[in-house]
Amino acid sequence: MKTLCKDNVFFGDFSIFTRNIIQHDFMSEEKQVVTLKNVAIYLAANPFGRTSPKQLLRSGVKVLSDVDLKVSAGEFVYLLGRVGSGKSTLLKTLYAELQLLEGDGTIAGYNLRELRRRDIPYLRRKIGIVFQDYRLLDDRNIFMNLYYVMKATGWKDEQKIRTRIRHVMKMVNLGDKSGKMPFELSGGEQQRVAIARALLNKPRVLLADEPTGNLDPVTADGIMQIFQQIAREGCAVVMSTHNTALIENYPARAILFANGKTREVDLKAELA
Repeated sequence: MKTLCKDNVFFGDFSIFTRNIIQHDFMSEEKQVVTLKNVAIYLAANPFGRTSPKQLLRSGVKVLSDVDLKVSAGEFVYLLGRVGSGKSTLLKTLYAELQLLEGDGTIAGYNLRELRRRDIPYLRRKIGIVFQDYRLLDDRNIFMNLYYVMKATGWKDEQKIRTRIRHVMKMVNLGDKSGKMPFELSGGEQQRVAIARALLNKPRVLLADEPTGNLDPVTADGIMQIFQQIAREGCAVVMSTHNTALIENYPARAILFANGKTREVDLKAELA
């Protein structure tokens, strides 16, 4: 067994993780869907409220500094690190739950430094978000869970809505489950519904925060296969995880979070 302990991060057994670890395709600038440069990430109360950015900087807690990241269309990128290392905080900044206060950042064509509260719903139509907990409406069937999202995000044509719902349900291998209630589905099936929901508006980037954290290894493997297919079809996937088995079986670019910093790592070189 080989164990990787660097920057106080434990990665576990990577004994079979010795080939094709990082394949970083340097795509052209116009294909980049996420760009962060000299960014610092803060936890601050009342983001996008009446509090000025200067006040938020004074009252906020700096979680990460000197973050530089570029993600292109179709790339799969892992965010790796211990719980509390800043992975989720970075994702929250990307989907505008937290305000970017320092540095330059864009996602799906939106400038995060210039973003206003009224812009957030439009930004979120360009990105997909998948959480560890599925966040489905328990009193509505799966079709209505997806239907309400589409109506809320501006879809009006009933036929197009139904066609899109059928399409995303087929993408996650749940084509016959639209009439089921969430409690009638397994945890893995509910997570696949959450992925289908994230794909409804044809996002440019999918942000997934520990999406397999509540799942058994076999079910998690199925979720990873779906994510890889999504990336192959051109949607970037940025996924936080500390599940080392997934990284072994589905190698991709890896960003390590430790000690308030981030850096891209070549895990093959780390293990040599």
